[in-house]
Amino acid sequence: MLDDEICKLRDKLNKSIEDGEDYSVIYQLSIELDELIAKYYAKNNKKNCCGR
Repeated sequence: MLDDEICKLRDKLNKSIEDGEDYSVIYQLSIELDELIAKYYAKNNKKNCCGR
């Protein structure tokens, strides 16, 4: 689930960069992507740490 969200948001960010969107839009998308990636790693670290 998070994988799909990350891919979609990454594509949206890349398109906004290619299209020359305003910096504030690109920055906001980048922040949202960073947050999703952090959630992904936090979720996977719990599985690897405690899912023995």
